[in-house]
Amino acid sequence: MANYSVMGQIQAMLHRLRRVAIRGIAVFALVSAPLMPASAGQDDPALAGLFKLLRTSTEGIQAQILQNQIWVIWHQHDDPDVSRLMDRGIRAMHEADYPVALAAFDAVTELDDQFAEGWNKRATLYYLMGDYDRSVLDIQKTLELEPRHFGALSGLGLINMALDRKDAAIAAFEQTIAVNPHATGARQNIEMLREAQKRERI
Repeated sequence: MANYSVMGQIQAMLHRLRRVAIRGIAVFALVSAPLMPASAGQDDPALAGLFKLLRTSTEGIQAQILQNQIWVIWHQHDDPDVSRLMDRGIRAMHEADYPVALAAFDAVTELDDQFAEGWNKRATLYYLMGDYDRSVLDIQKTLELEPRHFGALSGLGLINMALDRKDAAIAAFEQTIAVNPHATGARQNIEMLREAQKRERI
């Protein structure tokens, strides 16, 4: 594996996925698995190649693999304490145990304020808690550290939708698509918002 380029690994994975799909076997495990060891978060040099492939990909399976691998890398951290706190926070957030999740993500941002995914996860938590102001602040910090973070950009669009700021929401979703053309949810939200704007003008 160490001698493979990022593109070589992606193409090899695609070849395996096509063979599996033809036989009708589920591909979830392959899609979810890391393609390579990753270093800490948004500073991993592999991301540049992955984003380039994501922007030019025309295959749905390939795009899904690329998005999954980007998320895997974003979540990586060299400090095991940060990794454990991230896992604890994500688990608590999924279980709607927001106080525990918040304590974990607070600790992550204190231990490493340059780790974009720590800010993004806390932004997600604040969004779920209905605290849009704090969520936006954390999204801004995420994008300062990782301008390509299509999850944070999409989250900004969702907040603006919730606040009925249609133009701002559309702008955020358009930025999402510019980074990740395969963000189908962002495209659908743009269409819905533009339809709503048309109805308002009638």
